[in-house]
Amino acid sequence: MAETAVAEFEAHRARLFGIAYRMLGSASEAEDIVQEAYLRWERADRSAMLAPGPWLAKVVTNLSLNELTSARVRRERYVGQWLPEPVLTATSGADGRAGAGVGGAAGATPPLGPLETAEQRDSVSFALLVLLERLTPPERAVFVLREAFAYPHREIAEVLEVSEANSRQLYRRAKQAVHGSALAARTASAGPTARTTPTASAAPTAAAAPTAAVDGRSGSDQQPERERERWVGLVETFVTAAREGDLARLERLLADDVVSYADGGGQVGTARRPILGPSKVARYLAGGLTKFAAGVDLVPYEVNGGPALLALAEGQLLGVVSLEVADGRIAELRISVNPDKLAYAARQLAVCRPVG
Repeated sequence: MAETAVAEFEAHRARLFGIAYRMLGSASEAEDIVQEAYLRWERADRSAMLAPGPWLAKVVTNLSLNELTSARVRRERYVGQWLPEPVLTATSGADGRAGAGVGGAAGATPPLGPLETAEQRDSVSFALLVLLERLTPPERAVFVLREAFAYPHREIAEVLEVSEANSRQLYRRAKQAVHGSALAARTASAGPTARTTPTASAAPTAAAAPTAAVDGRSGSDQQPERERERWVGLVETFVTAAREGDLARLERLLADDVVSYADGGGQVGTARRPILGPSKVARYLAGGLTKFAAGVDLVPYEVNGGPALLALAEGQLLGVVSLEVADGRIAELRISVNPDKLAYAARQLAVCRPVG
């Protein structure tokens, strides 16, 4: 009986982790939420449940809503720029084809669920997760359940214990806020003041930038494998130019409105405000590699469904650089080096290590 209960819960684990992670932007907190959901599942009268899936989704969503309140207070005090925790979504190095399980095991269900389409990958992109920070907790819950998991409003209303009309209203507000934030970010990056007026780094919305789900950068009509082939080549060229200090070549790989964000959490020295423009970003990256990356391997990898680099030294994960590619050039970089935020990805690597 106990084994059956465990097996039934495990069948829902990826979806539960995916809900909590999208709600919180934190893999470690999502793990805690899923573990608490399991404890409640063990204690519950499962014979009275019509369907385990909706019951578990409701538990995880409500636990995530409770956690969001304290999480936002912590982020307001965060040192420097806040970025979501990276999650590896591939088990092989450059090709990024195999799925990584919750613990990183090859062949297991990917921790964020299937990411077989551009829309599914966009739903866990760093860009979208940062934009979701602008939403109220109920708006975020509705947006995640509707956009990422295609829940009907009837089921969302039951999960949140609101009316179906209220669920639709929350969803409309959330979509308007996300689209509005993305449009504002694109407009700002195109304007003359974008290079001189960085966003406030201490605020939870500091790293806001347009998401592929909103601005169509990823190209949802393209096949995932074709997209991967394109970004792997671009990323490898980018690494070579950065290591060689070839600023001219590096600048050519960066979009005119490129932005670099970095999250060291006050534990690792990073730029505490966004770096804007190809020349400044190129110098920043080349200088950082020259100063800090001696003996560090930079491995192309798929993180949060998109192109990224893993910084590895003697088998240890030192950082993750998530990249957003637009029109064949790198439009955004998000550099995660806060050790606390790399713990989940490091555990994944301990089980399934990429080939450098």
